[in-house]
Amino acid sequence: MNAGARIILACRDKQRAESAANDIKKQSGNNEIVYMHLDLASLQSVRSFAENFLKTEPRLDILINNAGVVIDGKTKDGLGMIFGVNHIGHFLLTVLLLDRLKACAPSRVVTVSSRGYEIGNIDFECINAHKDLGRGNSALSLLRLYTHSKLCNILFTHELAKRLEGTNVTCYSLHPGLSMVLTPIMALFFRDVESGVQTTLYCALQEGIEHLSGRYFSKCAVQKVRAKARDDATAKKLWEVSERLSGLA
Repeated sequence: MNAGARIILACRDKQRAESAANDIKKQSGNNEIVYMHLDLASLQSVRSFAENFLKTEPRLDILINNAGVVIDGKTKDGLGMIFGVNHIGHFLLTVLLLDRLKACAPSRVVTVSSRGYEIGNIDFECINAHKDLGRGNSALSLLRLYTHSKLCNILFTHELAKRLEGTNVTCYSLHPGLSMVLTPIMALFFRDVESGVQTTLYCALQEGIEHLSGRYFSKCAVQKVRAKARDDATAKKLWEVSERLSGLA
């Protein structure tokens, strides 16, 4: 793993992604920055991206799942937008790329969560009835849905680590930074970009943390999570529900 690595920016907005790629090239001097289209709000787009990536890219050493939307609506597959993008899209993408990660091991999966998970919950009855983590479209309701999805991220990482035992592929979740103007209530959940990205990079690149696979990090250190975020039965059930909703089961 090195700073001259080939980096794929998997993004929905071509113009913004290519602009970001150009900025990275100028600042880093690394020209191996490539945009590939990915819309996590469409399971077909996730599948198409994975197929295209596997055909064109021989290596996958680090997968960073970084989406965190707080918007109303439904995905193209009828999932709640926040649930579909923040969890199901990441879930499907990771599973479709697991064989390549195993082939390139040692490799890592890093999923950006949030300390907002602490007030999140997972209502499986609501998921089964509405393909969503909850109901309501007020600002407060959407923020609650966001916290539910961030709990999903941690439970996904917890279960993924169990399934990856013995493969030399490790995985981590973390509390992030976010590029946005923060209201006081949202500032509780997000850090500024420059400090927040350090933990993402730590989980992606730091040597010697392999034994901490499945754990949650903040401020470049492993953190103890609440019982609901490390519950084996809930994590396994979420995995099975996610397989069904993403068309894998």
